[in-house]
Amino acid sequence: MDFSQVLAEKTHTIIDKWVTAVRKDRRIESADDLSYTAVKDHIPDVLQAMVTVLSKSQDNDIQSIVTASFQHGAIRAEQGFDPAEIAREYHLLRTVIFDALQPDLLNGTPEEIIRSIRLIDAIIDEAIARCFKSYVEERLRELQQLQSSLTLHNDELRRLISANQEYLSQLAHELKHPLTSIIGYSDLFLRQQRRKTRIKDTSANLEHIERVLRNGRQLLHLINDVLELSRYEAGQIKLQLAPTDVRELINNICEMLEPLAAGKNLKVVLDCDRAPKEIITDPFQCQQIITNLISNAIRYTESGTVIIVCQVLENQRCAIAVSDTGIGIASENQAQIFEPYFRVSFSDRPYLPDSTGLGLAIVSRLVKLLQGEINLVSEVGVGSTFTVILPLEIES
Repeated sequence: MDFSQVLAEKTHTIIDKWVTAVRKDRRIESADDLSYTAVKDHIPDVLQAMVTVLSKSQDNDIQSIVTASFQHGAIRAEQGFDPAEIAREYHLLRTVIFDALQPDLLNGTPEEIIRSIRLIDAIIDEAIARCFKSYVEERLRELQQLQSSLTLHNDELRRLISANQEYLSQLAHELKHPLTSIIGYSDLFLRQQRRKTRIKDTSANLEHIERVLRNGRQLLHLINDVLELSRYEAGQIKLQLAPTDVRELINNICEMLEPLAAGKNLKVVLDCDRAPKEIITDPFQCQQIITNLISNAIRYTESGTVIIVCQVLENQRCAIAVSDTGIGIASENQAQIFEPYFRVSFSDRPYLPDSTGLGLAIVSRLVKLLQGEINLVSEVGVGSTFTVILPLEIES
């Protein structure tokens, strides 16, 4: 019995059932926000190669499996999947394929059944190996880019530190832990690769890469904040004024941060009905201000709602208010909240590990640069509201 023909006829059904299974599996969270096409990716090519290999009348088409799986791994890396999620994908694919073919397999001879099962298992194992190989290469490529970026930032940081020693001690403390982790895990990964670890150790190696990248991104975020604050203090930020649709700007920022809110089951509410049609400002700096405020609201809120309101005020001004139901800020800390490196913490709730204490300091300075003001109303355990008031048109 030719099971390749059966598999070819059921390919579309298998793909549909597999995509559904991936979406329902809570261990593959990275697929939640992907379209049907994005989840499907190159799996149809893997199945087509499987049809060819199962066929008794055609030569094995291993190269098409290699190509399809290699591309699948690279794309999954770009989409933010972790190794466990990819392995789970292929586990589900194996299950769906055998479920679909089971009635037909039972009609075959024992030799045919054994041959087909062995081939399908071998194909999926090969696909997993090639997928992980490309996943590792994509992560290493990202790591190399990150290293290059860190090198450039390090040169700029050296120049700034030589000119300004005020925060050197505290900055060194903040850089110490992520740098130690990057160096340690990089060294461990390289030593393991030199020993040419077996395939079964791939997941451990991938986890080391993921940790390096997480700490690298945290370090890069900190350095970017330091550089942004230093550029402001040095008077190096030059405004690029342009008509700006503030309503569209806020919508775009909310769409960008929606996965962060969805990950904590937070509701984000927009009220921009009374927003001005446009304001004359620097759209990039304005975007930085709003992004920082909304991302802070999400990060420091464990449950409830984040509300963004934009409206026109008197005297040719507009207000953008970001409210949350988060931890709140004590009155004695509110005067310091816009100072560099200041972070609020409680005995039972320390500040977030990726917090730099620079976000609000940058916000307050950018607001001043845009000829505006920022106000804070907050209560511990109830939440906070940051209100930025900007002119409808910046005076040249």
